Amino acid sequence: MPLAEQVGLAYGLARLLPVGHYVRKNLGYLLAMSGGAGCIYETDDDNAPNQTWRPREMTTGARAVSGAGWFNVYRMFTPAVIWPRGFPLERIHDARTIDPARVDAEVEISSPIQQGLADGSPDVDAVWRLTMDRPFTFAHGASVCLGAGAWCPFNSQSTWWWPAAYPLMYLPSFCTFRMTDIWRSFVAQRCLWELGQGVTFHAAEVVQERNEHDLLKDLAEEVPGYLKNEAIRGRLEGLALRAGAGNVAENLVRCYESLVVDGVVGAEEMGLVRAWVGDLAEIAS
Repeated sequence: MPLAEQVGLAYGLARLLPVGHYVRKNLGYLLAMSGGAGCIYETDDDNAPNQTWRPREMTTGARAVSGAGWFNVYRMFTPAVIWPRGFPLERIHDARTIDPARVDAEVEISSPIQQGLADGSPDVDAVWRLTMDRPFTFAHGASVCLGAGAWCPFNSQSTWWWPAAYPLMYLPSFCTFRMTDIWRSFVAQRCLWELGQGVTFHAAEVVQERNEHDLLKDLAEEVPGYLKNEAIRGRLEGLALRAGAGNVAENLVRCYESLVVDGVVGAEEMGLVRAWVGDLAEIAS
């Protein structure tokens, strides 16, 4: 859609989003919601479905990850040393982050955000690419769902969203490109706890042939995450949020207010967050 048409959309957010930026995807989300989409699947232009890709349902089989703290979901699908983009570097050799005792037997669960892994060129950070990059294939295995208190970043590579989590799709603008979907994922996980739900991760369902990147530029844009992701977890975990489906948007605002106070995102972010929430209310009315 041309920029002039985007600005003319009946969304307050349309006139606030930065131009030439990945976060203009937020308008695509709003358009899909306005059209009554019962599920939104997002991916990137360098991903292709593999042979196991299939439309998913919000109710799915998964093994629940229990206990508080970080959990490296990638290691559930490989014994190799690898971690998702956004995982704290100081935790990549922490045995607790891959402790199989934290993973329960498979059960049927309701999960309104689900992430499929990517073979070929998985979504990892610049540190991994600069030191260990190679074509990579994950093993097949049972899906895993993060319970309340368990954390793992997820991205926008191959992600399924259902209406209960639609407010949590918001991508922040006033942070680096390499952090926008990662910090979104932390906010989304925290808000899902108030619904009694968590994010589910599936074995690889796409193959990525990665577009060309400047890895040193990626590294520079990931530095805020290397320095702040642990603190973000602590801040969000300590927030007093309200339980229930009717409080998701309010909880989203509360999370971003806390991130602004901590200087994680710029103060300008709040105008966009409130515009997003207002647009969601208009769509729902």
